[in-house]
Amino acid sequence: MMRKTIPTLRSKIEEMQHKPTALIVDLFGLDALRLGEEFNMLTYVFMTTNARFLAVALYFPTLEKDVEDEHIIKKKPLAIPGCEPVRFEDTLETLLDRTDQIYQVFVPFGLVFPTADGIIVNTWDDMEPKTLKSLRDPNLLGRIARVPLYPIGPLCRPVDPSKTNHPVLDWLNKQPDESVLYISFGSGGSLSATQLTELAWGLESSQQRFVWVVHPPVDGSSCSEYISANSSEVQDGTPQYLPKEFTSRTHERGLVVSSWAPQAEILAHQAVGGFLTHCGWNSILESVVSGVPMIAWPLFAEQKMNATLLNEELGVAIRSRKLPSEEVVLRVEIESLVRRIMVEEEGCEMREKVKKLKDTAEMSLSCDSGSSYESLSRVAKECDRLLERDIMARGA
Repeated sequence: MMRKTIPTLRSKIEEMQHKPTALIVDLFGLDALRLGEEFNMLTYVFMTTNARFLAVALYFPTLEKDVEDEHIIKKKPLAIPGCEPVRFEDTLETLLDRTDQIYQVFVPFGLVFPTADGIIVNTWDDMEPKTLKSLRDPNLLGRIARVPLYPIGPLCRPVDPSKTNHPVLDWLNKQPDESVLYISFGSGGSLSATQLTELAWGLESSQQRFVWVVHPPVDGSSCSEYISANSSEVQDGTPQYLPKEFTSRTHERGLVVSSWAPQAEILAHQAVGGFLTHCGWNSILESVVSGVPMIAWPLFAEQKMNATLLNEELGVAIRSRKLPSEEVVLRVEIESLVRRIMVEEEGCEMREKVKKLKDTAEMSLSCDSGSSYESLSRVAKECDRLLERDIMARGA
């Protein structure tokens, strides 16, 4: 799709009286990089996800076939220079089948990155110190990247829950500080009917306060525990795909939301003390900048690598024993996970860790020598220099 728009983009740039100084593209717009040389523009690849994903994308195209086989066929960890190894179960699904069309499109992406003038990443030094160091080191991944790296994160819009009107926030205003678990799997994340049932029972058994943004099951399944679409039981507010009378039994401590909810404002609310998340990068950043520890529940793509980063490298999340994408997590384990993060000492310790990480995020964005602020300033200065040269050339 993006390739088809290149002629239109070229035409629009040609029509401009004052040509752009820089072109910034994401992972799916790499074909547009060639317009940089054509119109004398600086070009940057913007990674909306993290440095770990970038490291994999850069390194995978360089693998010898036997090394790739060790990882994909023999399921051994993939050693990436200067980074934590990537376990087989965390590897992106698109990298597991060489014959897959998506594999053939995705893997060459890493060869294109070095043709840009720089790579912008939505992360910061304290969030991914080891990976960022490798990407900068000419003896490690820096020898593959070969262009400047600009970590400019976390890119999260500032929010003030007190200035937003929404029923969920009104409900949170009545709850004790750090007492509510927020549950959301993102706009595109859905669970099976069986998993929804187990999650509902686990939440109920935990006896903890919660806000659950819930979507219909991905498999459209039904079972005897589900309320039929025409049943009068649905009058208590329970969606038909949750256990019968779930809302009635939990209404004093829980809130079920079957539509959109203002996630950033919810996470920033003082009543929220935990986040059960699918581990999308934007959701992770919103949780960290709000100082909220997580229960990692990855579903697909790079979310599994993100969960490992949160759990094993940063220590700001817990997770189930098995991948939720491969095996149903039972209610007993869910109850345990909820209580661990919300009331047990382990959760308190993680809350302190993530609050310290929140502080580093704020410092990185500070105009007083913050690392991310300085990175973005370097990009702006590069653009200024090119613009000045163009002006001088036209004047000559």
